[in-house]
Amino acid sequence: MGWTIGIILSASVLLASILIAILLGVGKYRPGRISTPFNVFFGGVFISVFICLLPIYHNMLLESAYNTLKTVMFSLHNTFQIFTIDADRSVILENITCPDEWVSAVYSAYLSVAFVLAPILTFGFLMTFFKNLSAYIKYILRFFDDVYIFSELNDKSLALAADIKCNHRHSAIVFTDVFENNDEVSYELIERARELKAICFKKDVLAVNFKLHSSGSRILFFTIGEDETENIKQSLKIIDGFKHRSNTELYVFSTGIESDLLLARADKGGVKVRRVNEVRSLINRLLYDDGQKIFERAVPISEDTKQISAVLIGMGQHGTEMLKALTWFCQMDGYKVQIDAFDLDKLAGERFEALAPELMSDEYNGVSIPGEAEYTIRIHSGYDVSAKSFADEIMKLKNTTYVLVSLGTDEMNIRTAVNLRILFERIGIKPVIQTIVYNTDEKEALTGIANYKNRPYDIDFIGDIKSSYSTAVIMNSELEKDALQRHLKWGEEDTFWQYEYNYSSSVASAIHMKARIGCGIPGATKSEDELTSEERDIIEVLEHRRWNAYMRSEGYVYGESTDKDKNTLRKMHHDLVKFSLLTEEEKRKDSRVGTK
Repeated sequence: MGWTIGIILSASVLLASILIAILLGVGKYRPGRISTPFNVFFGGVFISVFICLLPIYHNMLLESAYNTLKTVMFSLHNTFQIFTIDADRSVILENITCPDEWVSAVYSAYLSVAFVLAPILTFGFLMTFFKNLSAYIKYILRFFDDVYIFSELNDKSLALAADIKCNHRHSAIVFTDVFENNDEVSYELIERARELKAICFKKDVLAVNFKLHSSGSRILFFTIGEDETENIKQSLKIIDGFKHRSNTELYVFSTGIESDLLLARADKGGVKVRRVNEVRSLINRLLYDDGQKIFERAVPISEDTKQISAVLIGMGQHGTEMLKALTWFCQMDGYKVQIDAFDLDKLAGERFEALAPELMSDEYNGVSIPGEAEYTIRIHSGYDVSAKSFADEIMKLKNTTYVLVSLGTDEMNIRTAVNLRILFERIGIKPVIQTIVYNTDEKEALTGIANYKNRPYDIDFIGDIKSSYSTAVIMNSELEKDALQRHLKWGEEDTFWQYEYNYSSSVASAIHMKARIGCGIPGATKSEDELTSEERDIIEVLEHRRWNAYMRSEGYVYGESTDKDKNTLRKMHHDLVKFSLLTEEEKRKDSRVGTK
């Protein structure tokens, strides 16, 4: 009976380890620090062999004193010997004395396989151990260098690491959670990491002791994995582990609001924490660097007014962020703005209204009120970009001046952008068309594309990985520096980085200030005390219009209460009114914030 139980338990453990290893390998089970597919399989085989040996040694030591203890110890000892090619095979196989021939045959076959498989697994384990040991040695040898540590090896982290290496040649680059899979993508990523002379750990970023480093040198962490939830978890533990160390920075890549809430609450100590919202960052950068194109292409509709007619294709993260941003960005004297947004989702309009209820309300959307934000938003839900109905709607927009295509994939974006250029050419207009293309090689190949008659399509391809993940964008952003200076007009530097509300508000202010200067708004280049009374009036009204649109785009609504603490949670503000209803104190705040 013991023989049968032994083989069943042994087989069960082996099968369970294989199943768990497969789940880990395909990503259905989130690996921890130790539970890699190889380690799970290795442990499963070890336990399975140990169980398989128990009946053999139990039978051999049946008449011996303390036979149970000896059975366990001898079985464990011989399991180690099997894994180190030191076991006496003949002794083990000759003592398989089960009366059932089929059980004996299974035992003999399984242990024969184990004699071959176990040493191979041991060799693999040792190779893994020495690779991690080698990585530790390389890391310690860079004791006095600045070190840049990435939580995952992927295209984004490699692009940023390559740019860091170009700008900081003597820095150390470290990738964690690096596994050599038998696929082309994994091989290429590892080869690119080796070209950077990067240190690669198989362990999770939390499992490596990175504190073995000079306190006078910088350690910069980048939680940049594909799983944002994991990025946040890792970030919180890094903060907790390094909060007593100076010269430590953490860049958290996340677009979700939960990261803002959790990071704001964390006791950061000496760790400087930066949250990188990749979607909002791209839209902000686009408006800051190239936003003037939107005003330059505006069409005159009267002697002193031009019309901006923007079309957004796709109401995913980028499209939604651009729709929100255009409402405040286009608040400019001498300009009106109309925004048409298209999406396949039949509930796209309702979803956006839920995000920004007052922005879309009939009280403000499409309504002209002196001293208020002015805009017209129309959301076209349920439109397939490949359908005739979509083309028919586009052909009606004969005054389109700007287009952003963001449908989720490079292929769809490129195809749709080209098709839109064709449609607009048919009605005789030439708006700016920008589309997101993540693949850097594709972007470079497509730049300047033309048809077979060499007529250019004039499409701007934006958002590729190489451009988006660079030191100039992530770590040394001119926009962030500009925004910080604006924040310092009323707050401390720590609160700029700590709270998303402060950061985003100041970034929007900096973007609009640059646009005002480009549009030649009177007083835009002056400080507050240099303004004439006429310029002050212009700046204050314009700044309030922009602020109203910005706050509503962030989901805020009007509330009479002046209790700031309660209103922040409610997303309500008593100053969301037309300019003439503000107090004189609030009007002066607009000229202070709205000037250089």
